[in-house]
Amino acid sequence: MPVNSFEHYPMSWKPDKARLKRPYYQSIAELLEQDIRNGFLAPGTKLPPQRELADFLDLNFTTITRAYKICERRGLIYATTGSGTFVAANAARSITISAENTNNTLELGFVASFEQTNDIVADVLQQAVNKRYVSQLLNYNDPTGIPHQKTAGLNWMKSIGVHADQEHMAIVSGAQNALAITLKALFEPGQRIATDVYTYSNFIELAKLLHIQLVPIAGDACGMLAEELEKHCAQTKIHGIFLMPSCSNPTTMMMSDRRKSELAEVMRQYQLILIEDDIHAFFTAGMTDDYKQPMFNLLPEQAVYICSTAKTICSGLRVAYMVYGEVFHEKMLQSIFTTNVKTSSLDAEVITELILTGEAYRIVNKKRQLAKMANAIYANYFPEKKAGEHPLSFYRWLPIQTHLTGAQLEADLKSYGIRVFHSDRFLSGLTTIDQHLRIALSSTNSLDELQVGLKILKQYLSGVSKGGFFL
Repeated sequence: MPVNSFEHYPMSWKPDKARLKRPYYQSIAELLEQDIRNGFLAPGTKLPPQRELADFLDLNFTTITRAYKICERRGLIYATTGSGTFVAANAARSITISAENTNNTLELGFVASFEQTNDIVADVLQQAVNKRYVSQLLNYNDPTGIPHQKTAGLNWMKSIGVHADQEHMAIVSGAQNALAITLKALFEPGQRIATDVYTYSNFIELAKLLHIQLVPIAGDACGMLAEELEKHCAQTKIHGIFLMPSCSNPTTMMMSDRRKSELAEVMRQYQLILIEDDIHAFFTAGMTDDYKQPMFNLLPEQAVYICSTAKTICSGLRVAYMVYGEVFHEKMLQSIFTTNVKTSSLDAEVITELILTGEAYRIVNKKRQLAKMANAIYANYFPEKKAGEHPLSFYRWLPIQTHLTGAQLEADLKSYGIRVFHSDRFLSGLTTIDQHLRIALSSTNSLDELQVGLKILKQYLSGVSKGGFFL
């Protein structure tokens, strides 16, 4: 036993020595996971230094290191150089965001796609079903996409500055499927991917599922800071980076063209694999002065570009286009064949027909109008603006002040008839004192419903800020 007694020594976590069994590193990892998931260790808790815990348990330092590494790979904890090891923000609960039946609740949480344009899609769907070659769309052929469908997708992406060929693109079942394919193809468990401090919650969950560690990098109104990324890369091995430059989810931040170039330089220096989820590009290219091109164009040989049609055309058809460099070609194909098997050619045909007939562009223009009106309604209730926000985002990032936890706040608002998501869901690792709500503007049945929901939210937050309660 160590000379110094730990009986009354203050430590944030003291595992029960009597419960330890061989192998000790595995046992310690299991005890730590149990205490995190059972709520005994809150998000953001700083864990004991490895050497201190080793002394307390009378074990070798490397045993604690191995235990912590296991929990890091599981997404339960994260380490910050010079600061220590902390419980991850969302270690104890699932933060996957999906739609749910909300008959008695106004949906301001899940970001849909202004479904008012689906009548246009339905008309074209009927045309696709009536095509004489429809039976050929029902087989397993062309797992990466039928050639004429891929050509339509390539033409679609040209308008936002992406140029590729059929050999280096694939049609997959939505952006989430594209992310899963990419992570399985190009990353190993335990490897690290840099992200914004607040990032897409389903990507956080996917990384956790595949035991890939996320490294949060600070940013400003123009996006992730290149000097912060470089600092982290110099301190520890980072293998990739995940970005949503056109409109970051959840912050609505638009990355400046200058910032894209600065980050691309760091990615080249450290050979980072870029995963660019550009789901909002069609509402950014040609609409904002500073949009020049996607990041993919700056380093095409070390990037995977994802262009989903869920927000631009139709969310229910689950079609996305992936573009990748030659060095990734074989690995991406293998991952597509094992993960995706094959995207519905019938769904892809409907999207193809919408593009070829020009109806897809009509839908985009209609959604731009709806987004403009929805954002105007939001501004009536919450007029404060921040630099770098996308003017036509399908969601907004609302700063709040409350003593409630994220889960409590979400539950409280749901009891008043609106569903929203707290910023805790989007933390990639670090905990912060700042609190926000991500407010979906594109998911109610009408703009009148959106106005009702925002009015309830405004009244509720006003009551909370005054220490009272909304009635």
